Amino acid sequence: MSENILEISNVNKIFPGVQALDNVRFTLRRGEIHALVGENGAGKSTFIKILAGVYQPDNGEIILDGEKVSIRDPLAAERYGIAVIHQHAASYPDLSVAENIYIGHEFMRHGVINWRKTHIEAKKLLDSIGTDIDSADTVGSLSVARQQLVEIVKALSMNARILIMDEPTAALSKRESEELYEIARKLRDRGTSIILISHRFEDIFGLADRATVLRDGKYIGTWDIDALDDSKLVHAMVGRDITQFYPKKVLTPGREMLRVEKLSRTGYFKDVSFTVRAGEIVGLTGLVGAGRTEVVETIFGAEQPDGGAIYIEEERTTVSCPHEAMKKGLGLLPENRQKEGLLLSWTINRNITLPTLRRYRHSLFLSPAKERATSGRLTNLLRIKARDTEDIAESLSGGNQQKVVVAKLLAINPKIIMLDEPTKGVDVGSKAAIYEIMSELAEKGIGILMISSEMPEVIHMSDRIYVMREGRISAEFDAQEVTQAQILEAAMPVAKERQSA
Repeated sequence: MSENILEISNVNKIFPGVQALDNVRFTLRRGEIHALVGENGAGKSTFIKILAGVYQPDNGEIILDGEKVSIRDPLAAERYGIAVIHQHAASYPDLSVAENIYIGHEFMRHGVINWRKTHIEAKKLLDSIGTDIDSADTVGSLSVARQQLVEIVKALSMNARILIMDEPTAALSKRESEELYEIARKLRDRGTSIILISHRFEDIFGLADRATVLRDGKYIGTWDIDALDDSKLVHAMVGRDITQFYPKKVLTPGREMLRVEKLSRTGYFKDVSFTVRAGEIVGLTGLVGAGRTEVVETIFGAEQPDGGAIYIEEERTTVSCPHEAMKKGLGLLPENRQKEGLLLSWTINRNITLPTLRRYRHSLFLSPAKERATSGRLTNLLRIKARDTEDIAESLSGGNQQKVVVAKLLAINPKIIMLDEPTKGVDVGSKAAIYEIMSELAEKGIGILMISSEMPEVIHMSDRIYVMREGRISAEFDAQEVTQAQILEAAMPVAKERQSA
């Protein structure tokens, strides 16, 4: 039996005007976790869709268990034992866990579904990966992390030998990610082969045995994970050295731009206080559910506080809605840029000018020339990769979509920018570009509040760091002196016995 369960050689895929894959090769060993890495647009999605039977390659070979195969559709992929675990679980939220696991291949008895056997077998599979999920629970009642586990179990129920995990930890907390790591390793040790797609270096170096890099649709190389470090992987992905991945300059902060005192919102956070000064990047971090996003939404006027005070440039103010916040110089980059930051079917131009349309009014009509001048200036400033500002936002990569949201913020001439997970879901090259933009904005005297779950990002891009735990500020650190361990200790929930002591 060959060491490799899967061998792919000389695979090409051409779409009109675009060569998505150019003579790509890849091998997957039995019982290994193999990271497939590259920037947005590198060809990873096309590669995965070919394995899943969604696309057909124009040429090349796919060899599975030593035999050449043709994966003509998703059902064929399922028959070959290939399953994709998507970032957003493709489940039926109103059905039970057992129903989701066995939908499409139910246990039948005399033409009727045998529900007793369905739940018994579902429980066996759930127990086998070490989770306490109840087979009778509705999937919609589960967390995102647990919904992903149900998808993994569903794949196992169909005897999947190859699992493709697409950005599995993008929406998970650190603790949930570590639980997923443990389950992935357990599956690997039993002989399941896993292809891991992730932008997060923590996933790649914490989980993978090997890594293959694609760039511009081409195969760049495959390495044992022990032979790689951050700089080598970045160089392979972008084709150049990013000599200063975190280009944060140490600046002397100016006057106070934002002060929050004992801000509270019942059920979400209580007595939150912090400051942001001109030219300063302040990190706000904590575990998922700590209340970080809710705090910035309240400062921005999307929700109203139950108590406390907000000061802008040392003047106490009330922010009743986002429109008023923008008038006062506050900008917010939301965590979910596609749902809350962009109108994907609109042009880059109109997305950028949307918050400030009144500026471009000429008599009763808008002035397209003035709009284009503003959006053109900002797309050049932020180095947004697009043919024209009349391109539809949906056509851009994730990193460039993020830059369009930043451009929209800059169009209001903000004094303070709040960035909620600014590099979530973007590739390493786009991350470096966003960090550079943040540094340039700080140099211009803008106060920046950055909410982030990525510890390296928080430490390297902040001047000061506030940590939230269970709706309260639990610690403040100087970013040049703090360690990841100190931040995590401050973020972890306090045991009940310690709280009562």
